[in-house]
Amino acid sequence: MENSTTHFHPSVMTLGFGEMTSIKYLYCALVIVWYLMIILCNNAVIAIVILHKMFQPMYIFISTLCFNSLFGSFAFYPSLFINLLQDVQTISYVGCIVQDFVINAYVGCEITILTVMGFDRYVSICNPLRYNTIMSPTTVYKLIATVWMYPLILITIHIILTIRLPLCDSVILKIYCDNWSVVRLSCVDTTVNNIYGIFIIVATLVTMPLLVFISYVEILRVCARSSKDFRSKALQTCAPHLISITNFLVDVLFEATLYRFTPTNLPYTLRVFMSVNVLVVPPILNPLIYGFKTHKIRRKMFKLFFQNIIPLKCLSTVSR
Repeated sequence: MENSTTHFHPSVMTLGFGEMTSIKYLYCALVIVWYLMIILCNNAVIAIVILHKMFQPMYIFISTLCFNSLFGSFAFYPSLFINLLQDVQTISYVGCIVQDFVINAYVGCEITILTVMGFDRYVSICNPLRYNTIMSPTTVYKLIATVWMYPLILITIHIILTIRLPLCDSVILKIYCDNWSVVRLSCVDTTVNNIYGIFIIVATLVTMPLLVFISYVEILRVCARSSKDFRSKALQTCAPHLISITNFLVDVLFEATLYRFTPTNLPYTLRVFMSVNVLVVPPILNPLIYGFKTHKIRRKMFKLFFQNIIPLKCLSTVSR
């Protein structure tokens, strides 16, 4: 008879903080500063879009991208900060599964949003006269719904397949819970999980970038037949999107390939860098590049700061 004690769902999972605890207060300071910057920058872009009623499709998609950054960061940074202050870095099994779901959903939504933004740029540059017809409010609402529902459905199935697995261990190699880290702790066959994981990779990290690539091929074809001024404006419009999607894909593929297959053979510092890069760089990079590269948002930001904040400070100084 098989020993039932080897198969269990642990109530607490131990996280792989390792060497980070030796200078944990420094990491705590860095985490809180970085998280506050993420909150400030992303909320600033969202607030500007809402307050100034910039409800054109591009700005709606930018706001959605910023909201997704806040969504993913909320599942990572508070937990990381709390664990750094503890003597033993643990997370409940339920908390681990929730964190797993949110972080994977964040990654799926991010690539889907960037794909939709690529389609928006394609329509804007290749079919400018039909832009308002194609990107109607109804179409935008449908695209926003797809941005959230498509990855959430995929990840929900992924999590259901994971929670059915009995585990033989409770030690996560990363400093947060992700799906593969939990699945690899199972002592039963995980072929179904592996096949579905490959399906998700194809459905998101292969299909979505391919659609973006097709969009940009068409954009380049139109630019090649257009004037120099048109090409300059088109490329300037596309630059923030290209920076965002290139950085995100490099982060995700870096982590998904190297860390998935050889986590224990890599130096600890490199393992941590690979695992958190996708949660560190995009949430702060996106609002910065769209805030400074998108002319209308940049102008509203400068107007808010120089005409509202600074004059108020000057008035308060004069009144003294």
